[in-house]
Parts: sequence; C-alpha cells; structure tokens
Amino acid sequence: MASYSISDLARELDITTRTIRFYEEQGMLTPERRGQERIYSAKDRVALKLILRGKRIGFSLAECRELIELYDPSSGNHKQLYSMLAKIAERREQLQQQLLDIQQMQLELDTAEERCRAALEMTNVTA
Repeated sequence: MASYSISDLARELDITTRTIRFYEEQGMLTPERRGQERIYSAKDRVALKLILRGKRIGFSLAECRELIELYDPSSGNHKQLYSMLAKIAERREQLQQQLLDIQQMQLELDTAEERCRAALEMTNVTA
C-alpha cells in the first residue's frame, strides 16, 4: 500500500504543508501517526486531489467533504460521481447567473457613463 509524507504530497500537488494540515484539522484527511510524523494513505492523496479540484471549480469545503465521504472505490464510486455531476450542473447554473448579472451591470455602467459624458458636454457648451 502506497504511503506519503506531508512533504511528498505538498511537493507533488504544489501546495504548502500548512494547507494539508488545514484540511486535516477540518477532518477531511486522516493520516496515520508515527510519533510526530504524519503518514498519508493513497485514499488521503485522492481526497486531497479532490479537495483541490473542487476548490478550483468553486465548491465549498462542505461540498468537498460530502464528495470525499462518498468515495468508495469498491462500488466504482457511482454515488460520488453522480453527486459530482449534480454539483457541477449546479455550479454551471450559478456561473451562468453570475455572467448574466455581470452583463446587466456592464449595461448599467454604460448608461451611467453616457449620462455623465452628456452632462459634461452640456456644461462645456453652456460654460
């Protein structure tokens, strides 16, 4: 069975050891202890990769934790994969709404800018 030190994982995943300890404190990683040394399993490595991927696409820590809890390689991870697909669809909807909100805000900024420029032109003509 593969095992990893905290520095191995930090180096491989290009993160700090503090980041790994944070996820451990959150109960998302459960390394074995040999004295002061933490020994991470292949499952911990997969969980950490899932957390990092989830954070990159905007999942909360709670959502990442839920996905980790569904990790079950003996079942082909079907529950985890279906849950991930649902979360991806939800995240896409959120992003689409944010995009629409940004576009609306840009239109409002354009209108405000046009009004300001028109008001300046009026004061320059009358001055």
